[in-house]
Amino acid sequence: MSIEVNGRKVDWVENETIKQLLKRVKYTFPLVVVKINKEVIPRKDFSNVVVPDNSKIDVIHMISGG
Repeated sequence: MSIEVNGRKVDWVENETIKQLLKRVKYTFPLVVVKINKEVIPRKDFSNVVVPDNSKIDVIHMISGG
């Protein structure tokens, strides 16, 4: 049982939320967009949405610049 986070295989943890996953894989950037199987998950739902097994997760860091 595994998931893919930004192209890297990661062990899947039952009942793990997006917020918990981000902490576990050390994504600490304050502004990120998360997609699970190409579906954007609203930031307000990170604590509630459970990551399904065999899913592909994209974590996109928002950066400002000029």
